[in-house]
Amino acid sequence: MSVDKSVLKLVVFDCDGTLVDSQYNIINCMTSAFNACGLKEPKDADVRSIIGLNLDQAIHQLMQDKDDLELLGQLVDGYKNAFRVQRLEPDHQEPLYAGALDALKLLDDAGTLMGVATGKSLRGLRAVIDMHDLNQFFMTLQTPDHNPGKPHPQMLEKAMSDAGTDPANTYMIGDTSYDMMLAKNAGCHAIGVSWGYHDEEMLRESGADHLIHNYSELFGIVHP
Repeated sequence: MSVDKSVLKLVVFDCDGTLVDSQYNIINCMTSAFNACGLKEPKDADVRSIIGLNLDQAIHQLMQDKDDLELLGQLVDGYKNAFRVQRLEPDHQEPLYAGALDALKLLDDAGTLMGVATGKSLRGLRAVIDMHDLNQFFMTLQTPDHNPGKPHPQMLEKAMSDAGTDPANTYMIGDTSYDMMLAKNAGCHAIGVSWGYHDEEMLRESGADHLIHNYSELFGIVHP
């Protein structure tokens, strides 16, 4: 294959709903957190709709009383505790989506720089990367530990700074409207994936430049 390597390109992936299917674990931990506080658990569809946001933002959207900041802190702590327990359970799984590993290898072989921008904590992201042995692919990891949540552009701005790329050669790959808005706010290309947690209409309305239905479509967009 012929790829112009004189122009550095950066592809930044969201994690949950884009690289890995983690909805079972997220829904289970959210249910545990709300039940521990004596609250009715949110509907599964409502939980899926906030995947991609920083944890405190996500829980705040699910709360009935959004002014109760003490309760918000309790729910955040409850989720973190449930996740720590869940991660040790034998049924804890965050499988890669079909074609993800092949796409990473193809981009890597072409000299493409890659990173991750996610609402997951850095600890949680590293656990996923270690689980699937993906450390060699990513040169920048952007998480809420040191960044505002999506769709604030800082995660992509830091990723571009790490990689030495510009917005014209940077691509954000994600499954939610938050990812598309993040890309637009940073002036980057926005590529939505149809297999995640927000539907195609939401992705288009929030700024997706491209919509892919299979990972095999990604390379041709980044390296036309």
